[in-house]
Amino acid sequence: MARLIDELKRDHVEIEAMLNRVKDTTITNKEAHRILVAAQNTLLAHLRKEDAQLYPVLNRAAQTDQALKRTVDFYAKDMEEISSNAIAFFKKYAADDAPIDIEFARALGRLFATISRRLRSEENTLYAAFDKL
Repeated sequence: MARLIDELKRDHVEIEAMLNRVKDTTITNKEAHRILVAAQNTLLAHLRKEDAQLYPVLNRAAQTDQALKRTVDFYAKDMEEISSNAIAFFKKYAADDAPIDIEFARALGRLFATISRRLRSEENTLYAAFDKL
């Protein structure tokens, strides 16, 4: 089980690093778009891994633990909103012809803050609960 958590945490580091790299004003728009596509793919693969390996274990345990059930339900609902925002961001900005401008910078800042908050929160709460099982 610890191996899964280690993998998920490495994914978090990689996702944040890619989003941080896109903030670098010295990279070209083409490079920014390439990194965004890679970040999107990494994020989607990470979510699939959580859905396939993390949440089934947590959901089984939550059947007999109401506090864990509330936590898992909260994170699932929160993820729906974050996923929706992330999908909209990547749909708008990952295309080769999407502008890398001030609007992009603001949107990226919001996405980065939201995802970073979520990643830390997952590590401190969900992953800790998973490790206890």
